[in-house]
Amino acid sequence: MWTALLAAMLMLLGLQAVPTAAARPSAQPKADAAVAAQTLTWTAGDDITRYVSAPTTAVAGRATFVFENSVATGNTTGMPHTLTFVTNDPEFNDDVTVNILANPNDDLGGRHTAEVTLTPGRYFYHCTIPGHGQMQGILVVSEGGGEDTTPPETAARVTGTQNTQGAYVGSASVALSATDDGGSGVDGIQYAVDDDPGDWIPYTAPVVVDQIGGHRIRYRAFDKAGNVSAEKTVTFTVVAPPSDDTAPPETSATVTGEQNADGAYIDMATVTVSASDTGSGVNTIEYAVDSGTGSGAWEPYATPVMVHQVGVHTVRYRATDKAGNVSAERSVRFTVVAATPQDTTPPVTGVTVEGTRNSDGAYVGSARVTVSATDAGGSGVDRIEYSLDSGPYLAYGIPVTVDRAGPHTLAYRAVDKAGNTSAARTVTFTVVSSQVPAPNCPEYDERLTVVVGTVDSGVPNRLTDSRCRINELIEDEKEWTSHALFLKYVTTVLNGLLAEGVVDQREFDAIEQAAGRSGIGEPGQTEGYRALLDGSAASFARWQQVGGGSFARNADGSITSGTTRDGLGMLWFPQRKYGDFSLKLQWRDDAPGTGNANSGVFVRFPWIHEHPEEPRPEWVAIKYGHEVQVLDRPDGDLYKTGSVYGFDRVGLAGAGVTQKGTWNDYEIRVVGQHYSVYRNGVLINEFDNIGGQEFVPPRADDPGTDGRRFASGYIGLQVHSATDVVSYRDIRIKEL
Repeated sequence: MWTALLAAMLMLLGLQAVPTAAARPSAQPKADAAVAAQTLTWTAGDDITRYVSAPTTAVAGRATFVFENSVATGNTTGMPHTLTFVTNDPEFNDDVTVNILANPNDDLGGRHTAEVTLTPGRYFYHCTIPGHGQMQGILVVSEGGGEDTTPPETAARVTGTQNTQGAYVGSASVALSATDDGGSGVDGIQYAVDDDPGDWIPYTAPVVVDQIGGHRIRYRAFDKAGNVSAEKTVTFTVVAPPSDDTAPPETSATVTGEQNADGAYIDMATVTVSASDTGSGVNTIEYAVDSGTGSGAWEPYATPVMVHQVGVHTVRYRATDKAGNVSAERSVRFTVVAATPQDTTPPVTGVTVEGTRNSDGAYVGSARVTVSATDAGGSGVDRIEYSLDSGPYLAYGIPVTVDRAGPHTLAYRAVDKAGNTSAARTVTFTVVSSQVPAPNCPEYDERLTVVVGTVDSGVPNRLTDSRCRINELIEDEKEWTSHALFLKYVTTVLNGLLAEGVVDQREFDAIEQAAGRSGIGEPGQTEGYRALLDGSAASFARWQQVGGGSFARNADGSITSGTTRDGLGMLWFPQRKYGDFSLKLQWRDDAPGTGNANSGVFVRFPWIHEHPEEPRPEWVAIKYGHEVQVLDRPDGDLYKTGSVYGFDRVGLAGAGVTQKGTWNDYEIRVVGQHYSVYRNGVLINEFDNIGGQEFVPPRADDPGTDGRRFASGYIGLQVHSATDVVSYRDIRIKEL
């Protein structure tokens, strides 16, 4: 799959990886073998907001670029990234053309090189894959000089009060210094104390050592050309000052970890030892695991001790102060047990289809589908879900009756209480007409209650004798020339429903009053918009979150991204697809501090679950729909508010900027393949999706014809991260 995806992206982005020396023809000019004056390395991993590492400075002249996006640099998912130098921005140098796509599964294992010549100035680079807009940086190039190949010279000086044997009394101070004759200058000094296996420590001030005993300080320096000096060592001894301290330290230990009902620690116990001394001070702490009282080797204690082995354990401990007093040995005893094996077995599902069948095996009038599930993993079945004819997955409770004529496919799956989900299975069947024609409903509306305009009557949205629902007969989305004419029509519909017994008089009155309050047909009334998010908890519950991040509902009914969970994801409305439409909403930049919100409105993307070409549902909208950007940030991503991400770019001058914390009106109008974006009533972008626009051409795996997207699809809101905070409210749509 990745091989095909990489090939597609290469076509999409116009990319080609510059070959390494090993990939070049053997017969090449001798000059090609010359080693570049400097090597600059970029690395990438799973993160789509930044490169793992990147250079910031360089000197003018020849250079070798290394771009690695591999398992070794932290890429565990096979995610592709690019390293692209921008050549069309007058603020930056434009003489380096580098456009590399790297992936752990490519022919070079994700490691690519390119030889370039740098000139003094600034270069801007970034990742061009849509959604990776924050992966970027600036490389500053200065005038080159003579090459420095000489490492720095280092020295160490130990000071403190010494006794007649040369030992330092109480403590010793070690000062390190370095000089560089190579010309580039000292860039830093590092040191390590004794035999510490950890990383080298940057030297910033004299190192004070007050632990009693012999010590060894290792040190080295490096210059700005990257030369590292040979490691040197200084040794010395610290002894305790004269003291009348005869009291040993006080010690204690705690054991922590997840425990079962019997108090045993599951998989691991962590022992933390502490000591205090009011006299000369604690010098060392020691511990021993399972060695038996009075036997076994003591080990220096530096960090909490983690015990993984299953069984009963004893950890002994003691401390010594700087006067040589040793505390009495103490111990803690505990048991470690293995965790109970988790249920990793998904449920087993089954299905039966019942009904009257004709000689061709089709079901006459209707088919009744019963789904069952059992769980052998031990946790038990939590829920069963089904999807009819590629629609959204719904909770299964009772057998599903399908009475619409035609072929049907019902997919079903089950989830156990441990979270294991069975593979989706399907059953196909055909329903033929029993001489009952399909309902001829004026509009489609399967909401639970009768809602007129935006006014909820509270009356159940029942099926009528015409097989249409009450909402579908009201026609509140139609363009009415007057409010009185609309009320007359509603009354006529209700009279018929009252006579049929579909509604009673109380429900008749409730719907009629809702129609009166709706204002439909009045001058200036916005006609035909249906609320997708009206501020109520019920409307918010109709949306679904996928991927990372989240949206939280506020007390005023608005929703805010990234406040409860970090990550890139999407909140989408799975109830219905929309073709040509006008989508209206309000958004507000609520990013903390001096930051700015980063979000977007996804439109016309297909059903996201179990998509055959993209296993991650949040990426279906990115790859197969269009994102209308929300971003007022002056730096960072090149696509600002109103842009059609990856296809049509709008700058801040065209988008306009309002003060943070201010609500913006946003309208996205889509007719055919023509997109219009309005901000606060001003048209800020028009885009015709006819096969590629100014900055990024359409993806090669684009499912539409000639780069076009689908003619209809779902609506979604992007959550970018916990710092790119944006709020939305009053989301409504009108089909055109």
